[in-house]
Amino acid sequence: MLVDTFGRTATDLRVSLTDRCNLRCSYCMPPEGLDWLPKPELLTDDEVIRLVGLGVRELGITEVRYTGGEPLLRRGLPAIVARTAELEPRPEISLTTNGIGLDRLAAPLAEAGLDRVNVSLDTLDRETFKRLAHRDRLDDVLKGLAAAKDAGLGPIKINAVLMRGINDHEAVPLLRYCLEHGYRLRFIEQMPLDAQHGWTRENMISADEILALLGEEFDLAPDEPEARGSAPAENFFVNGGPETVGVIGSVTRPFCGACDRVRLTADGQIRNCLFATEESNLRDGMRAGASDTELTDRWRKAVWTKRAGHGIDDPSFLQPARPMSAIGG
Repeated sequence: MLVDTFGRTATDLRVSLTDRCNLRCSYCMPPEGLDWLPKPELLTDDEVIRLVGLGVRELGITEVRYTGGEPLLRRGLPAIVARTAELEPRPEISLTTNGIGLDRLAAPLAEAGLDRVNVSLDTLDRETFKRLAHRDRLDDVLKGLAAAKDAGLGPIKINAVLMRGINDHEAVPLLRYCLEHGYRLRFIEQMPLDAQHGWTRENMISADEILALLGEEFDLAPDEPEARGSAPAENFFVNGGPETVGVIGSVTRPFCGACDRVRLTADGQIRNCLFATEESNLRDGMRAGASDTELTDRWRKAVWTKRAGHGIDDPSFLQPARPMSAIGG
């Protein structure tokens, strides 16, 4: 098992398949993009499956989520999902995506064994989308959502980040849209993971502010705390339920004490926290001939040193050198 010194057990593996993305969301990267990882540095399909397989068979991983960058840009993604679904014991397999291209890939991914998707959608306004993402692709995202629903990739979760003065007025319309279409909306506090290192707490829309905005139109009642488990979102019943809305207060309401996640970057580095400043390199050892035992031992040691929390409120906090697109969600 992947246990740390505080007694937490990692069972949820987030695997980044690429650092590339076809959007340029302002809270993630600059309009001109970033210097992408050279292809030889990326894990091959076989290397991904070997490491994921070790996690599932030897280390107690029960959920695998493929992320990016934008994972739909990874060639052969359906084959990776299919090989993951063949693992014993079979993990739950999910995908975090911006939705572009999902209209074409939803059905093949479902056939390959994908269980569900999380889709990022920060606005329903085309001009605001262009301003945030520097691309005119809102229609593509909405088509991808519809295709995922038709393919049975549910529950479909929508991840939305509100930014002050840009889309914070859309909290209510976003929730109304998700309720109408049967999607589960989760608002996420903007985190200090942008490549530009321009994040400030003052510009962040907090969980309390999000709930206040929603409360102007909806009656919200918190779900029982024990129902949350290790999930990052606090769920609230909307107008008596059964529909809910989630709020992920990563900054102001940290949930580090119940965290069960570990991350594998596209270039084969284990990160025991989204905000970790250190990584453990599995790729180079694997390519040098390391045995399964050597790799799992290195993985265990990486998780063992996980800190109690991300420390954003600590004066000594340092934003990770890697932006979100290079870490994986």
